Amino acid sequence: MSDPDTLSRLMRERFSCRAFLPDPIETETVDSIVATAQQAPSWCNAQPWQLIVTRGAETDRFRDALYAVASTSPPAPDLPWPQGYPGIYGDRRRACGFQLYDAVGIEKGDRTASGAQMMENYRLFGAPHVAIVTSARVLGSYGAMDTGGFVTAFCLAAVAHDVATIPQAAIAAQAPFVRAHFDIPDDQMILCAISFGRADPDHPANSFRTDRASPSQVIDWRGT
Repeated sequence: MSDPDTLSRLMRERFSCRAFLPDPIETETVDSIVATAQQAPSWCNAQPWQLIVTRGAETDRFRDALYAVASTSPPAPDLPWPQGYPGIYGDRRRACGFQLYDAVGIEKGDRTASGAQMMENYRLFGAPHVAIVTSARVLGSYGAMDTGGFVTAFCLAAVAHDVATIPQAAIAAQAPFVRAHFDIPDDQMILCAISFGRADPDHPANSFRTDRASPSQVIDWRGT
């Protein structure tokens, strides 16, 4: 059976949610999302990803502590940050930022307001749940790459359940705190988090969508 329209629809409907309703997601729904995401491909079927998922008071406890730490601690990620965003990569990054700032009414150059908006990452944008995503350190960059495929699959499976998500590398910036808070062993790299829940449809931060490059900008055909 071929059903490309369904996948295309899920891809188009997925977006990075930056404002959530407080309502929790049923455990059975989360289990279904993860079960579907488990079908993501991985090298030798190693399935290197692991999740810690919070709910209820634990989400709020983590949110409050993370925000306090992030307000004073410099980044210390397990996986090195990109060395830069040259050329088109920087253009896309800036375009996304300006769209967000326009949506929430932040004027260009207002570093105080843009900094406050950035710190909302550490409040998990009000999400009722966060999944801390780790990968086996021994598998290195390929384990991290495979885990990225799982993150994508998780986000698409969530859309099918009317659950909104936002993958957050920002939380991995506080890897030492996150590791201590959840007692994550050193043999696991903290790669990112996924905050998730029901989207707040009335919040302006959820009102814009980013563009995507066309296939012709991505594919370098060789041969006839």
